[in-house]
Amino acid sequence: MLTACGPSSIKQEQQPPNIIFVMSDDHTSQAWGIYGGALENYAVNKNIKRLAAEGVVLDNAFCTNSICVPSRASILTGQYSHNNQVYTLTDALDPNRQNVAQLLQKSGYQTAIVGKWHLKDKPSGFDHFNILPGQGRYHNPILKDKNNWEYGNKGGKEYKGFSADVIMDESLKWLDQRDKERPFMLMTHFKATHEPFDYPERFKNLFENDTIPEPVSLLDFDPQESGRSFEGQILEILAERWRQASMEDNGRYPGLPFDTEGLDAVQARKKTYQKFVKDFLKSAAAIDDNIGRMLTYLDENGLTDNTLIIYTSDQGYFLGEHGMFDKRMFLEESARMPFVIRYPKEIPAGKRVKDIILNIDFPSLLLDYAGIPQPEQFQGESFRKNLLMETPDQWRDKMYYRYYAHALNRPAHLGIRTDRHKLIFYYGLSLGLKGTYTNQATPPAWEFYDLENDPLELINQYPTPKYKNIIQQLKKDLIELRANYGDALTDGAEIKKVIQENW
Repeated sequence: MLTACGPSSIKQEQQPPNIIFVMSDDHTSQAWGIYGGALENYAVNKNIKRLAAEGVVLDNAFCTNSICVPSRASILTGQYSHNNQVYTLTDALDPNRQNVAQLLQKSGYQTAIVGKWHLKDKPSGFDHFNILPGQGRYHNPILKDKNNWEYGNKGGKEYKGFSADVIMDESLKWLDQRDKERPFMLMTHFKATHEPFDYPERFKNLFENDTIPEPVSLLDFDPQESGRSFEGQILEILAERWRQASMEDNGRYPGLPFDTEGLDAVQARKKTYQKFVKDFLKSAAAIDDNIGRMLTYLDENGLTDNTLIIYTSDQGYFLGEHGMFDKRMFLEESARMPFVIRYPKEIPAGKRVKDIILNIDFPSLLLDYAGIPQPEQFQGESFRKNLLMETPDQWRDKMYYRYYAHALNRPAHLGIRTDRHKLIFYYGLSLGLKGTYTNQATPPAWEFYDLENDPLELINQYPTPKYKNIIQQLKKDLIELRANYGDALTDGAEIKKVIQENW
């Protein structure tokens, strides 16, 4: 594990940069249009492409626990789930736990967060917050600030309009009202593109006459054919939700009614995919619109040169790959976080970085640019030099991942990824944690992928003899990573037994 460090040796400007951290929910790399893939020519991405052209794109950024609440907690605290105690969707982030906003605030930054918070307890470290309760609404959202804060779904004020537009309205309003003499850190967090994948009226007819290309593994109906250990959140689950919502006419999902009556399994999945991905891309189009509004504001107010702006998503998402939707898994589509950063004063334009970057590194980077020493309890590392194409010699060549919210179709697991290989161990236990979906154990299982020869992870090669030595080394490395990050210390008797019997 890399040791914590203070600011990089790169010379600090006298005036530290302003920081804008824009994050969406589930807006996976396949839908950005700058990472290739089936949707490359369909994504509405004019402003994402502008950021990419003027900054640096991370090709291998990953979350350490692919689910919204834990990933957001890691981005704030710089810690793995076992350290910040946010394991599943039901956990709250303790306001007393040190986070990057608190550190920036104490150093003189004005701090604000607008939009999706999702961490349940009252935000700490922010001079201003105006946040959605829980998931919030797509249309006419309620936002809660310091003056009308209440826990749960109580409190707040209704704002007319589509959520992405409202969240940007309120972000720009705060920028207008801030103290112009001090640096600022603004987090703008969109609800989009989270299920139910809703969109504003202006995009209602987008893709109306299009047939969207399909991922190659859309018709992966039987996990045993690929050697996968679980079925996952298959598209048929989403189709059933649409059918139920169509009958109830509850207004939860856009574009209903929907049915697959009279269709065979292949036709039904293809129809489900078309609606799903079109809704998703329409929801994402509203994000790109509003990133454009932010970029225009920075230009018009002379803030572009000294403002570091990031756009990312809290994790990835399956868009029909392996026949699935949702996230949670350590497979590439789910664990990869799309990420683009622009800072004209220092970062080169139009570059891409292939180093393995983790969400626990994000706050370390922000502290580095602000000239603030990193606290010892942060587990990440600033990647400022990586952005200058000067990757430190000791930079990580492997990463550790763990997902806790055990379910029968998506078992709890942990894993390791290098630049070429990935090894996943499905230990399949709920371990008594809140927010798991069953207490029933699933059979322990291993998956191994050669990402150079099989980048789409179509075939589990764990049983293949030629990989035996590589797998044995990865198991040793995985044990070492667990020890270095302190996760092995959290093991109880139940998981120790499964590890001993299956390693």
